[in-house]
Amino acid sequence: MGKKRVIKKSGDTSGQSGETRPAHSVSAKSSHGKIVRGIAFVKATYNNTMITIADDEGNVLGWASAGALGFSGAKKATPFAAARVAEAVAEKIKKTGMQEVRVLVKGVGSGRDSAVRALANHGLAIMGIKDITPIPHNGPRPKKVRRV
Repeated sequence: MGKKRVIKKSGDTSGQSGETRPAHSVSAKSSHGKIVRGIAFVKATYNNTMITIADDEGNVLGWASAGALGFSGAKKATPFAAARVAEAVAEKIKKTGMQEVRVLVKGVGSGRDSAVRALANHGLAIMGIKDITPIPHNGPRPKKVRRV
């Protein structure tokens, strides 16, 4: 979120280009070669579903959430919204050439299963699924149970 450094042309010095560009470019990293394997982080909460896809080093290649796709209110927590989120993030990373993902699922929301199924149906080979939901070892007192 800080300032972007810009390389400016000053005279005829070799090694500098005449165009201005940001100092760190994400697209330059992915243009060097195709990324074959990655990690898909699925965070399914009671109110939303968020999916982030990164390469093996942890550099984020694309992300999406139900709220960012236009779902609002209780519709964000549905399995249908989670499937649309998975399709949107799979479309974003299609140009990188990713074929295999390891899925790390966090949370207890209803979009867990449908998000993983949608990633598989969109052409990504799932190498493994791991549940990384944080479980307290008797930490603070939990919220009261909802009575509907």
